[in-house]
Amino acid sequence: MKIIFAGTPEFAVPALQALIDAGFDVVMVLTQPDRPAGRGMQLKASPVKQLALQHNLNIFQPESLKTAEVQAQIAAVQADVMIVAAYGLIISTVVLNMFKGCYNIHASLLPRWRGAAPIHRALLAGDAETGVTIMEVVPALDAGAMISKGVVPITDADTTQTLHDTLSKIGADLMVQAMRDLAKNGALPAMPQDESLVTYAHKLEKSEAAIDWTKSAQEISCQIRAFNPFPVATAQFRGETCRIWFASALNEKIDKKAGKVVALGANIDAACGQGVLQIHELQMPGGKRQSAGQFIQGQHVKLGEFFG
Repeated sequence: MKIIFAGTPEFAVPALQALIDAGFDVVMVLTQPDRPAGRGMQLKASPVKQLALQHNLNIFQPESLKTAEVQAQIAAVQADVMIVAAYGLIISTVVLNMFKGCYNIHASLLPRWRGAAPIHRALLAGDAETGVTIMEVVPALDAGAMISKGVVPITDADTTQTLHDTLSKIGADLMVQAMRDLAKNGALPAMPQDESLVTYAHKLEKSEAAIDWTKSAQEISCQIRAFNPFPVATAQFRGETCRIWFASALNEKIDKKAGKVVALGANIDAACGQGVLQIHELQMPGGKRQSAGQFIQGQHVKLGEFFG
């Protein structure tokens, strides 16, 4: 079975590695063109390209899959299956029709959280669980029939980064199993999504990073963890924009103005619209990410000060 793998960021790397380790014949790797990165803005290969280079795989980096020339190059390798994992380009119907099947690794429990930012949105919404869905690729956004799922509980210690890492590994394992089943049986049973249960995970906006202290501590904790590692939730402290990397909610009843520092120790406790937010890690402009204890010492934080 000849496979084309289409993926770009770190999320897709475990899946490509797992397919290679399982002995599948990856005849082409589609990944986005090298992009400027870092302080020098030099061109940098995607994480998927870097792995493909290590294994001497056939790499193709078109800007779009819409031209006849690009489509001809994809058709020329005569692949049976395309696997997609956070590729980032629209896959046209012409390309989809080249394969016996095209399958995607999506980081949510579909039909909940179709779209660009499913991990972030699951955290922001306070979902109790998330997961990975292996699904058929169709022209509509994340609307294909579902082949398999892996479920992951969301804990109070989870951030977008921790869930990203967990889900990418689960997705890799599920896709390898799906390809083994396809090779053995010639088909993969799939269940249509219930359209009445669809929600959309719209791309994060930086404007969403600002903390509203009148919200509950639980809501703010979810926001902070959803925005870790990027773009990081922000608060105003002494007139400057402070980044808050990690915090947890305390369900203490408190009658203090929202944002007021109510306790200092190993952490900084701040009053919220409901409950208390216990801040564990934060960062001032131009400074390093610090534990709350280090921050208290370095900034000489006092009880009664405010986060805004």
